[in-house]
Amino acid sequence: MYPDLSYLLHDLIGTARDNGFSIVKTFGLFLLLAFIVAAQLLKLELRRRERIGQLRGEKSLRIPGETVTTADYITNTILGFVLGYKLPYVVANFAEMQRDPSGTLLSTEGYFLGGLIGAALYFAYYYRIGSKQGELPEPRPVMVYPSDRVGPITMMAAVGGLLGAKLFAVIEYWDRFLQNPIQELFSGGGLAIYGGLIGGGVAVYLYLRKHKIAVLPVMDAVAPALIVAYGVGRIGCQLSGDGDWGTAIAAIPDSWFLPDWLYGFDYPNNVLNRGVPIEGCTDLYCNVLPELHYPTPVYETLMAFAIGGILWAVRKPLTVYPAMLFCIYLFLNGVERFFIEYVRLNDQYDFLGMSLTQAQIIALGFMLAGIVGGLFVYRRGRMSYSMAAERRIKAD
Repeated sequence: MYPDLSYLLHDLIGTARDNGFSIVKTFGLFLLLAFIVAAQLLKLELRRRERIGQLRGEKSLRIPGETVTTADYITNTILGFVLGYKLPYVVANFAEMQRDPSGTLLSTEGYFLGGLIGAALYFAYYYRIGSKQGELPEPRPVMVYPSDRVGPITMMAAVGGLLGAKLFAVIEYWDRFLQNPIQELFSGGGLAIYGGLIGGGVAVYLYLRKHKIAVLPVMDAVAPALIVAYGVGRIGCQLSGDGDWGTAIAAIPDSWFLPDWLYGFDYPNNVLNRGVPIEGCTDLYCNVLPELHYPTPVYETLMAFAIGGILWAVRKPLTVYPAMLFCIYLFLNGVERFFIEYVRLNDQYDFLGMSLTQAQIIALGFMLAGIVGGLFVYRRGRMSYSMAAERRIKAD
């Protein structure tokens, strides 16, 4: 498999494994692609809803031209210090960076002198720009539409999602967190997808309220983007072998007519280096699982794309029922995750007399919220339609 880009390029063009491209981890690459896909789909749907008048712009004052504020000086000086502090350390410890990029970048190790030089260079650059500004022009009123804010919305979703995913992972693996809190908090692993959805949702909601953007239409607009991005992310899980594989299987049935790897896979060169050594392998990732496991990331990718296709197909007819599309997303997402958990490796808990994983418990909540919310949205829509019809009759 492909724990990082060097392994993929090795199979494609024959370059050496564990070379400079090894710092680009496959899971991180597909996570980035997932955000890009989500942002593009969200932008398309927001623009459609703006054209039909469901979403409106917000008046804002902007100063034309390039300007530098006090906040720019502060934030960019800090950025310069961080880059100067860490980049020389990464270069000097490249082997460590290859093994554990997130751990290396998030560690407190670095060069203080490099940080000071980086801060000074950034400050000088922005001071030079600011000194040429002269007198600032008058602010001009402009209309800013929700589709113009896709970048900040995506960033809020990413930050909130990361914090939520880490928080839920800490709760799920509390004993492991107590043993080494710092390592668990700052490691690149240990992320719970439902925690990411909830955390990202809260962050985006607060951003929308701040800018007085209608929440319900944006929820509908983001639903197809969320599930398709989830499928893209799961491709990264499968290719890198990040531990999201399913339970072990004894053998592939003789009646199975599709490629064997769709039923059971042993994840050679997995990024976690779990399993047994691969004979003759001298690379950084040289382990393979001793038994076949269900390739659950593949199943989740296929189901996510199918759900995304359904949501995209029905989004226009359901525009008259704000939040209905999101309710359908919640329900289908919950169904998908609830049943896939039966063949995944996760800790289980006693819940209402059943043995369920944390993800299954949350999935039940998603399904219930989708059903209740959908019924409420439908009834509210029907009532609004009836009231509008009565007003038309009286007007006639």
